[in-house]
Amino acid sequence: MICLEIPGGVGDVLITSSGELSETEYLDPRTAQVAIIDHVKQVCTEVRPATDEELPSPYVEEFRCALDAEIIKYVDEAYPKGICSVYCIGGKDVEGPGFDFELAVVISAARHSPQNFCNGSWRSVWNVEFKDDLQMLEVRGKLQVGAHYFEEGNVQLDASHECKDSTFFQSPEDSAISICNIIRHHETEYLTSLQVSYSNLPDTTFKDLRRKLPVTRTLFPWHNTMQFSLTRDITKELGIGK
Repeated sequence: MICLEIPGGVGDVLITSSGELSETEYLDPRTAQVAIIDHVKQVCTEVRPATDEELPSPYVEEFRCALDAEIIKYVDEAYPKGICSVYCIGGKDVEGPGFDFELAVVISAARHSPQNFCNGSWRSVWNVEFKDDLQMLEVRGKLQVGAHYFEEGNVQLDASHECKDSTFFQSPEDSAISICNIIRHHETEYLTSLQVSYSNLPDTTFKDLRRKLPVTRTLFPWHNTMQFSLTRDITKELGIGK
């Protein structure tokens, strides 16, 4: 999942499986454009208008737009350099109530600071199933966090977390607010758990990784191993030193 600038400075497009139309074409639902991607150079070479077949129906688009607006506000608050998009990944031809459809919320944020010897990234994908018969929304999320510190060493973090939740099927605006609150709650909770976990590393995990001294509280005398009976026995048995 990467973010590329659309020619003409009209915005950015997320390169993700949720928006993939072909090997080189990716939909930007916010602008209703299709970006043509050069994967080798990792650039967007051109754009074209999306066709009606590539876009969701007006009914589904109303839910998608409302959710997109709420997610934009959330990402602006939580991830200063974050990019987000909302896709219809199922039931895009649904014309009205009585049928199910599915949206996907994709959030990506990265911070690269090689001059400070660190890089980091956040990726989250939320699948939202609109179940009309049950009048419920089922939300499933997958969160991925990566960090790399390489000043006088090489330490990497690669963590992931999955969660799920649900809420009532409401109007587009009310559904969007409920979904965004669920996403905010779970992502904040996960970030908090990571902070607590890694703040305790010096007293837990890192402490266990250190070599402990023996009960004598002295270092092993590698320069004079003959003082130990095991060494003497092995030396005598093999006839070493005779």
